[in-house]
Amino acid sequence: MMLKNLLAYIKEEGVAEQLYHSLVGVEVEEHRIDSKGKLSQLPYPDNLGSRKYHPYLQSDFSESMNELITDPNPNIGGVLNQLDTLQTVLYRSIADQEYIWPLSMPPALTSEDTDFIKAHFGRPAYQKYRDYLTEKYGVSHKIITGVHVNFSIPEPVVNRLYTHYEDQFKSLVEFKNALYLQLAQNIVLHRWLITYLFGASPITEKGYLNDVVPTLVDHPVRSIRNSIYGYVNNPEDHVDTTMYSSLNHYIDTITKAVDDGRLYSPMEFYGPVRFRGQGNLKDYRTKGVSYLELRILDNTPFTPNGISRHAMYFLKFFLMYMLVTPVDPTNLKQDLAQSFDDNNQVALEMPDQPTFKMDEGIKIFDELLAMAKSLHAHSEQLQALDDFSEVITHPELTASAMLLPHIKDHSLMAFGVNVAKKWKASRLNNPTLLPAMANLTVATQRLIFHAIRLGIRYYMVRDEDGEELLMLTYDNVTQVVYSNKIGDQDPVKYLYDLFPEIEKMAFEAK
Repeated sequence: MMLKNLLAYIKEEGVAEQLYHSLVGVEVEEHRIDSKGKLSQLPYPDNLGSRKYHPYLQSDFSESMNELITDPNPNIGGVLNQLDTLQTVLYRSIADQEYIWPLSMPPALTSEDTDFIKAHFGRPAYQKYRDYLTEKYGVSHKIITGVHVNFSIPEPVVNRLYTHYEDQFKSLVEFKNALYLQLAQNIVLHRWLITYLFGASPITEKGYLNDVVPTLVDHPVRSIRNSIYGYVNNPEDHVDTTMYSSLNHYIDTITKAVDDGRLYSPMEFYGPVRFRGQGNLKDYRTKGVSYLELRILDNTPFTPNGISRHAMYFLKFFLMYMLVTPVDPTNLKQDLAQSFDDNNQVALEMPDQPTFKMDEGIKIFDELLAMAKSLHAHSEQLQALDDFSEVITHPELTASAMLLPHIKDHSLMAFGVNVAKKWKASRLNNPTLLPAMANLTVATQRLIFHAIRLGIRYYMVRDEDGEELLMLTYDNVTQVVYSNKIGDQDPVKYLYDLFPEIEKMAFEAK
């Protein structure tokens, strides 16, 4: 069922401003490396709280593969400030001789590296799943990193728009699912544009897929990660892009793949977009989708947080545009299948050459800018759209093209190590403990720093008198502290006094 006139109803209801404040969160994966660029063989930092419950700092397939998870936030600035804070805590928690690798494709791997990764894994609950993935995909495939962006439409906006579609949908949940489905379909159909704009994995290093890729791809490309040689399900798993033709088809395809033993669990589905918010796939039908997880972005090596402010402003508006653009149902399955091939073609193009989709890209940016003006978009959004509209006709401005001069002897190792060392020095030499929270007192920053390390959630709010409050939450218990009353006491002891349970838990198995 096509959702027509959404943009007109958004204007009629005056909810554009609320839509600008859709919740966005990011998850950034990145590797710890040693001073030569090899994946770190040091254990997961023991000064960080247990990964059993940590809300912000986790690890993934290998012990060297850290994951940073922000809270959802209506403001891009808020998301990026928190990401910067989490990065700072991680940088100040890793060993002196460790650094953070700035690229999505892993550094050069030897058989000794892959053997070490297989033999060292500190999350017993995931061991069986990890062993299965190692057997099925091999190590190098599973240690590609990326940035995931989570996006949810504000409930009041859904409710207001529903009044215009009540005759077409049996329930609010059905309508909400239709909104998220249209958004997901459009992301898949236009995935090539994200790959073009944000692809930053032009080559593989030694040891990736036993060097089979260089023989298949004899030149640098836009994004190995987003190509068929990157982070994808195997073709024989039969979970391709046509499954986005309907929510039921998505649910049934993954469920059958798991039932037939082709996938271990829904977690093993690596499509460009995931529907999120329910623990059980079938619950999406009755309880509804809560948010989407966009899984297409390469880590950018040109900003220390893995994703830039500009990219976030563009993406948020682009997702609004994808939400309101009707999807033609006529040949939808073929269009979705074609989108996979188009994306792969863009991913494997020479980074400094125009894309074969350039004309379509120009048309999309014309529509994006027209929509932004009609909705009175903010200046940051307009600026981001303006800048990226130039990138569509100037491929030399893409991240993958900007990496080309740094490729030496078919490798980005020297560049990656250099960037990693520069980023760490710049963070550790900053006189402010948490630069994104420089407006807070030193004592408050210290308390937040150690709360994050321990895995305690934190929120800054103001009371009715404008006083700054720090809300700390662990295991459903919330403690509120006035930031101007935080003294110079030992922050860890203070946190243990507030949350006695965490002292018992904090340094158990990581």
